[in-house]
Amino acid sequence: MSTPAKIFIDGEVGTTGLQISARLAAREDIELLQVEPARRKDPSARAEALNAADIAILCLPDDAAREAVRLVENPATRIIDASTAHRAVDGWVYGFPEYDAGQRARIQASTRISNPGCYAIAAVSILHPLIEAGLLPAEWPISINGMSGYSGGGKALIAAFETGVEGADPLSATTYDYALKLDHKHVAEITRWSGLSNPPIFLPAVGRYYKGMLVHVPLPLWALPRLPSADDVFEVYRSHYRDQRFITVAEFDVARSLANLDPERLNDTNELRLHVLHNEVSGQAVVVGLLDNLGKGASGQVVQTVNLLLGVDEGLGL
Repeated sequence: MSTPAKIFIDGEVGTTGLQISARLAAREDIELLQVEPARRKDPSARAEALNAADIAILCLPDDAAREAVRLVENPATRIIDASTAHRAVDGWVYGFPEYDAGQRARIQASTRISNPGCYAIAAVSILHPLIEAGLLPAEWPISINGMSGYSGGGKALIAAFETGVEGADPLSATTYDYALKLDHKHVAEITRWSGLSNPPIFLPAVGRYYKGMLVHVPLPLWALPRLPSADDVFEVYRSHYRDQRFITVAEFDVARSLANLDPERLNDTNELRLHVLHNEVSGQAVVVGLLDNLGKGASGQVVQTVNLLLGVDEGLGL
């Protein structure tokens, strides 16, 4: 048996870190390095683990992730950063294997990989193929709506929903909007990796359920320069994601019979499913991405990338 790969999760007690750890802990091909709890915030202890790792996974706030990168001096240590810090930074490869035909090779050749954000991986999966195919102009004014379970906000938002904050009652509203200044942290990432010339308008909402996500991108087909049909849009996705294991495209006629879309439908999977909803009379479509925000939108995608780096079955542990 070959020597297990050494992996260190910096920030393993956070929501994403715990899920990654649970997915990797039982694997014989991986040795999880750990820092004793009393030294988790000790830079020297973290630096030792980071530099001893074959793969370091950062599940940290942005500033702490940047600090962790500065602590890495071992040129052989490969970093997967699950924070927002490096998703639109030159020199970092976007950890979205299905992005295009060459992305897996770029990931495998890199030592610096940024794990996509949950809303962003869905939005990019919707927009990038259409822009690349020329159906959607890069300068088109795009709006995106999203709905996520409250786990996407991390420990603070989970506590606000489940136990209340500072003695207050738990949040009981069905949904609430946030990022009301239209400055959500995923906007720069979506703009860069979708190929848009300008930032989209993005207003997400949080529902009173733990995990699961819907991301909606409206398309006024009648106004687009090439006047594409909804079927044209569907064919772009079918071609772009052909034979992909974790991104699926719902059959075109399925949209006609849908009564609803359940954001929790793909929970506990690493799947991202695209639905092309359409109205042929009005010439309108809405492309919807459905995923588990803690799966393909976070820990599942990290594990998929780890598998790529190790050269094993991409779905191992997923």
